[in-house]
Amino acid sequence: MNSINQLINDIKGGKISPIYFLMGEESYYIDLLSDYIESNVLLEEEKGFNQVVLYGKEVSIQDIISNAKRYPMMAERQVVIVKEAQNLIKTIDQLVDYVKNPQPSTVLVINYKYKTLDKRKALYKLLSKSGVIFDSKKIYEDKVPSWIQNFLKSKQITIIPKAALMLSEFLGNDLSKIANELNKLEIIVGSDKQVTPEIIEENIGISKDFNNFELQKAIGNLDHKKAYQIVNYFAQNHKQHPFVLTISILYMYFTKLMTLHTVSDKSPAAVSKALGVNPYFVSEYITVSKNFPMKRISGVLETLRVYDSKSKGVGANLGPRDLYYELIYNILK
Repeated sequence: MNSINQLINDIKGGKISPIYFLMGEESYYIDLLSDYIESNVLLEEEKGFNQVVLYGKEVSIQDIISNAKRYPMMAERQVVIVKEAQNLIKTIDQLVDYVKNPQPSTVLVINYKYKTLDKRKALYKLLSKSGVIFDSKKIYEDKVPSWIQNFLKSKQITIIPKAALMLSEFLGNDLSKIANELNKLEIIVGSDKQVTPEIIEENIGISKDFNNFELQKAIGNLDHKKAYQIVNYFAQNHKQHPFVLTISILYMYFTKLMTLHTVSDKSPAAVSKALGVNPYFVSEYITVSKNFPMKRISGVLETLRVYDSKSKGVGANLGPRDLYYELIYNILK
């Protein structure tokens, strides 16, 4: 599958496909590539006559083909961009005939967000031969902190690992939403060029002391008082701190601790790679693993499964405070 950087570098180098079919759950990269083509394939003076943007809600496949078959005016090529093409899901296969013989002087860009083509069908197979298919997949949540660090690094900005975790917990794995917040932070940090937990707290409204990262740390260190303080805050602000998110984050945390017990090489580099965590946190995981041997972790994982079910009304009807308190009690008992 083509990577976003590879595709952009190809376009920069003049290797331009007649069709780009951009599909998948993660809209960020679809928008990024589509916007890059819209801004860079044609010169500014060529765009007036040779660049058109269509919307799937407003056009048919035949409208798209008709535009794609036009010849450019006073330019080497034209660009036809179809946004919201997922609205054409019932008729998208009608592109087959055009894809068999695309207009070489047209760059047709199809933005097919939140959907994917059936790989068994003719359209996918033909596009694979005569065009470019880009499948933009959702990033796994545990990869988001690294994505945040790399995004800011490209802007010569560093971020404290804890701050990256705070952001990923609060914003989830919607890259468009994350990028929007990071662009705001770029303006805020200015010449300091570093994002800290304090900056996150002051400007995005995420508490640096009462969040799931601090909760897992308190649990790992067997700090009962701190753990109950945090979940009490969560219970009072349960809309901003949904129980299901806490369960998910703790499950990933204890799964990593379980993995740590199976790693023979306890060097920071080896542990970081095995757990998929920033080397900054390796020593913390090693310390916590002494408090949670494998047998105890197995019990914690079962407790998390039980309370995930209880939060959905299975076998209990507990409010947020009782759910959190019982969960912490059963993990730390």
